[in-house]
Amino acid sequence: MSALQGRRLLVTGAGSGIGRVAARLFKDRGADLVLVGRRLETLQETLPDAQHVAFDHSDEAAVAAFARDCPTFDGLFLNAGQLLTGSVESTPISDFDAMIAANLRGPWLMAHHLGSRLKDGASVVLVGSNIGLRAIPDSAAYSVAKAGVHMLAKVLALEWAPRGIRCNAIAPGPIRTAMVEARLAASADPAGDLAELSTVNPLKRLGTEAEVAALAAHLLGGESGWTTGTVIPIDGGADAVF
Repeated sequence: MSALQGRRLLVTGAGSGIGRVAARLFKDRGADLVLVGRRLETLQETLPDAQHVAFDHSDEAAVAAFARDCPTFDGLFLNAGQLLTGSVESTPISDFDAMIAANLRGPWLMAHHLGSRLKDGASVVLVGSNIGLRAIPDSAAYSVAKAGVHMLAKVLALEWAPRGIRCNAIAPGPIRTAMVEARLAASADPAGDLAELSTVNPLKRLGTEAEVAALAAHLLGGESGWTTGTVIPIDGGADAVF
C-alpha cells in the first residue's frame, strides 16, 4: 500500500508546473486531494475529480475564510510561488513586495491559519529554492524570500513537534517549468541561457517536475517519519559542489 493511501493532502499552486505534476502523483498514490490556486479552471484541468478552491494564498482574508470551513489534513504541500529577477538596487520595491507576498507571506499565512486543521502526525512540505541557500546574480528578492521559506520550515518543525507534525523544505535548482520557460523566452539568448542553466550542476541538466514531486511524496508519507526541520536541495548536486 502506498504511504499516501487515504491521506488528505492540500496542494497550493496546483494549477501548473510542479504543483500540477505533484498533485497527479499524489492522486496516483491514493491521496485525497484539495487543490488550491488562483484560477479555478487550471485546477480543474489538473484533476477534474479533486476538490478545487480558488484563492490567492497571500490574501489573509481569503486564507482565513478557507481555514474556517476546510477539512482536517494529513499533509500540506505549499508549493505556490513566483519568480521576478533583478538586483537589490534595480528591483522596484513593488517587485520586492510581490516576491515576499508570493513566496513567503503565502506559506506563512497557510501555516498560521491551517495549523489547527492539521492532524497530529501530519507532514508539511514547503518549496524553497537552491538560490535561497546561496546567492546568484540577478535574483535578489526571490532568493531572500526563499531563504525565509527555509527558516519557516525549521521554525514550524520546532513549534509543531509536540503534536508529531513534521515540516521540511525542499530547495529545487533549475526545473524546466513554465515559469522557467517564460524566463528563457524573455531573454536575449534563450538557447544560450538554457545551456548555461544546464551546466550549473554536476549532472549537467535541468531537473524535472516529476523528480521534485517524488521527493515531496516521500516527505509527505510515513516512511520519512524521522525527517523534520530539514532543507533538502534537489538541484543535481549544485549546492554540494559549487
